[in-house]
Amino acid sequence: MSDLDAEVQTASDVGGDGPPVEEKPYKIIFEANACFGAGKCAEVADNWEMDIASGMAKPTSYYIGEDELAENIRAAEVCPAKKDVGCIHVVDRRTDEELSPDPHGDGTLSVDW
Repeated sequence: MSDLDAEVQTASDVGGDGPPVEEKPYKIIFEANACFGAGKCAEVADNWEMDIASGMAKPTSYYIGEDELAENIRAAEVCPAKKDVGCIHVVDRRTDEELSPDPHGDGTLSVDW
């Protein structure tokens, strides 16, 4: 394994196991450290809310179903953090591919940890 391969993180590496994949096939990975509280995610998705105490956004659920996918992809797309690449990542748990924002265009997880 090269040094570059050792640095690649997959969505499976982040968070817990969650509910069964069949029930909630998508996972939200949120880089809270990069969030600056613009609130655009909360404007477009019911799954996102602003925390009054911290002034930051947060998801109400990190595991979502097909019925919640479109709004969470929209939340990831409108996030202005990280120079408009966003700090919200929507991942397909079945394939471990990042669906949004996917700035690399190859489905790899684009977190800055």
